[in-house]
Amino acid sequence: MANKEVRVLGSWASPFVMRARIALNIKKLDYEFLQEQLGSKSELLLKSNPVHKKMPVLIHGDKPICESLVIVQYVDEVWSSGPSILPSDPYDRAIARFWAAYIDDKWFPSLSGIPRAQGEEAKMAAIQQVRDGLELLEDAFVKCSKGKPFFGGDSIGYLDIALGCFLGWLRVKEKSNGVKLLDETKTPNLAKWAVRFCSDVAVKDLMPDTDKLADFAKVLMAKFRAPPPSN
Repeated sequence: MANKEVRVLGSWASPFVMRARIALNIKKLDYEFLQEQLGSKSELLLKSNPVHKKMPVLIHGDKPICESLVIVQYVDEVWSSGPSILPSDPYDRAIARFWAAYIDDKWFPSLSGIPRAQGEEAKMAAIQQVRDGLELLEDAFVKCSKGKPFFGGDSIGYLDIALGCFLGWLRVKEKSNGVKLLDETKTPNLAKWAVRFCSDVAVKDLMPDTDKLADFAKVLMAKFRAPPPSN
């Protein structure tokens, strides 16, 4: 039975929506998932996030919280009796936030830029940017995990959620471009982490099927390339 007190507005295919849902799963919270339709935005979404008009939105009671990483932090603070998501040490917490910002501001744009690249040379440059970023994150994993299975230690934490939500889309880019991005030879620790992350109980039911997500990506790209409607 879904908890009407906690609702999430979003799409099954959105990695940012997945962040909010993983955080709720870690805390073992029931919630109602309200699916937004591609190409349209519900009145509830527009009312709940009038600034950006984007998903995800977490609605707790009658209070909307927007932006995926803000939602993850909110869930961690409000339901503090459950497993911790952010590191307890202030320095570790700052480092996790730094790398999460890097993922959103630098790494993910390079990943999403691969299909938009014009020409083979530009596409290969975008692919190399993704690989370079993963090598940086490999080093970050070694330092943050301190020899444990996840960025957050023994269990999934803030930085695991920040990066892990993109693994489905990473697989789509690998399949559609015939390349290996998460390379076991260059990023061995990250490759093993990805397997652990996807099989975790808080994640496995949310990680989308690669073929289904690839079909969704084709629809998205068709909309992106379609000419704007004439007046």
